[in-house]
Amino acid sequence: MKNEYGSEDLIQILNRKRLTIGSCESFTAGLFCAHLADVSGASSVLKGGLVTYATELKNKIVGIDKEKLERYGVVSKECAIEMAEKAQKIMNVDVCVSFTGNAGPIAWENKPVGLIYCGVAIEENIYVYELQLNMSRNDVREYAVQFIINKVVNLLIK
Repeated sequence: MKNEYGSEDLIQILNRKRLTIGSCESFTAGLFCAHLADVSGASSVLKGGLVTYATELKNKIVGIDKEKLERYGVVSKECAIEMAEKAQKIMNVDVCVSFTGNAGPIAWENKPVGLIYCGVAIEENIYVYELQLNMSRNDVREYAVQFIINKVVNLLIK
């Protein structure tokens, strides 16, 4: 992965810019927040995360429209965008990331294993990334977290 940054880099940049961060995670199940919380001083920027592993929680907790979930599915860019935008508002953070997808081991919603979507809401801007990964389940989860750390750092330093 190009321009590889770590959790420490992200925490430093958020501190320097006086920005807060949160997450809305599905298949990563809190892994992003755990990576950030491993860094001493993370509490100055990390407000928390919502783990919405079950589809019903995406609707009940985050407020993603049921019709949208039925139309596009949980494994979709539309879901990743809404997760990031709505969780950003719920947590009142400057930056919010989202993870939704299928880490495996079987296809779901007629979508292949390894198809993931990650969203990033930075203030009023929203970015979404689609990846098709051919890795083990836990490697997909780790890759997605590292991928988003890199993306957020690059977005914040540009």
